[in-house]
Amino acid sequence: MRRITPRLTLAALLSVGLIGTGATAHASPKPADDDIATQLKAIRGVTLTADKVLPELPDEHYYELTFKQPVDHRHPQKGTFEQRIRILHKSVDRPVVLFATGYDLYTPQAYRSEPTRILDADQVSVEQRFFTPSRPDPANWSDLNIWQAATDHHLIVKALKTIYKGKWISTGGSKGGMTSVYHHRFYPKDVDGTVAYVAPNNPNVRDNKPYDRFFNTVGTADCRAKLNGIQQEALNRRSEFKKLIAAQATAQNQHFTTIGSIDRDFEATVIDFRWGFWQYNLVSECANIPARTAPTQTLFDYIDGIDPFLSDSDEGIAEFVPYFYQAATQLGEPDPSTSYLKGLHYPQGLDTSRNLIPSDIRVPKFDYRVMPDIDHWVKNQGNHLMFLYGGNDPWGVKPFRLGKGTRDSYWYSVAGQRHSGSLISVLPLAQHDEAVSALSRWAGVSQQAAQLRQSIVPTDSYDPLLDKRVHL
Repeated sequence: MRRITPRLTLAALLSVGLIGTGATAHASPKPADDDIATQLKAIRGVTLTADKVLPELPDEHYYELTFKQPVDHRHPQKGTFEQRIRILHKSVDRPVVLFATGYDLYTPQAYRSEPTRILDADQVSVEQRFFTPSRPDPANWSDLNIWQAATDHHLIVKALKTIYKGKWISTGGSKGGMTSVYHHRFYPKDVDGTVAYVAPNNPNVRDNKPYDRFFNTVGTADCRAKLNGIQQEALNRRSEFKKLIAAQATAQNQHFTTIGSIDRDFEATVIDFRWGFWQYNLVSECANIPARTAPTQTLFDYIDGIDPFLSDSDEGIAEFVPYFYQAATQLGEPDPSTSYLKGLHYPQGLDTSRNLIPSDIRVPKFDYRVMPDIDHWVKNQGNHLMFLYGGNDPWGVKPFRLGKGTRDSYWYSVAGQRHSGSLISVLPLAQHDEAVSALSRWAGVSQQAAQLRQSIVPTDSYDPLLDKRVHL
């Protein structure tokens, strides 16, 4: 079954970081912009495309550049592509936070991750390979795997350390958190610590019982019954829903060649609605769930507001094909039971990530060795790792866990939280100070827990003009 992607929406990123100004832990002088720009342009493979001060961050300098990467790091003679990077520069004497997006570069130029704010650090944000425009042309999709992506990050760090010689901390949220862990596993000397937010981990893709237990216990019994009832009712009103989807698709000129039909799109969206609800909402949203007896348009609008029906159109999935490819070949995907919908939908398993990949892309068999290797490394050799999860987030059902061989590492779960809002700043005071102390120590700066404690209120309300929710 395909699934909503493990991606923080733009509004969620605003809660995990911040766009704009605000008090920082350390006041830095304005950087020597011309000098840094000159140094960046002197790095082999770098093309500087933007060099400016942003109104939101007047004490920092913004650079955008591309970095020439081998398409295949094992065979660099096969060609290159340009990978996009953004740098928020304060001072070369500050730590550097390597922000792995896991996807494309997010829209806000001034986005700063929570570790960047805590450390008052420089930030280097990297677009994942194969997300446009950081895609080889022509694209050999077999070159999209976690080792190749980790090696992209390795070469970027190696190049930028000629300028930024201090401590490096990697971070990312959701799939970006996964990406930061993979990079740390393959190149442990590149960074001095990793803070991974809400990063799923699925070393045994055949075991879906944890997801079933989650959906049988999350929230309240009344809320779970309401969600199941809406799914059942929507499937019973299949023909009415399909007419609404068809009208929506016609109005927006969208098509369903890859997934196969409006019928398949409808069913996949309805089945995934329950997952989407808990990914994006707190328990308080349960009070706003409409009754299953509500008019079809009311039910349609509610589902569409959480899990848009056009997300599986050809146009809707185009941006996220690299993620679907990775899920189908290495990352895996959840497949919770739909027995409570028995007799109302097609056989389970039709709408996997593999079925959201255009037919002209060859997809190899799933490699069952990759995620167990990462999991084994974390538990037996990982060090300077920090994981944060939300207690009500379905993506956190299978998290990374520390093991007997993990050193100087930390794991936190924020009770009742969704896929965003699980931050260092909202941890209980003792855990907050422990996390800040560890992060500060890794980054080589003094702890200022009292000053750094922040009260960031999660603001992950869906904004159709800013957020693009998709399924997997």
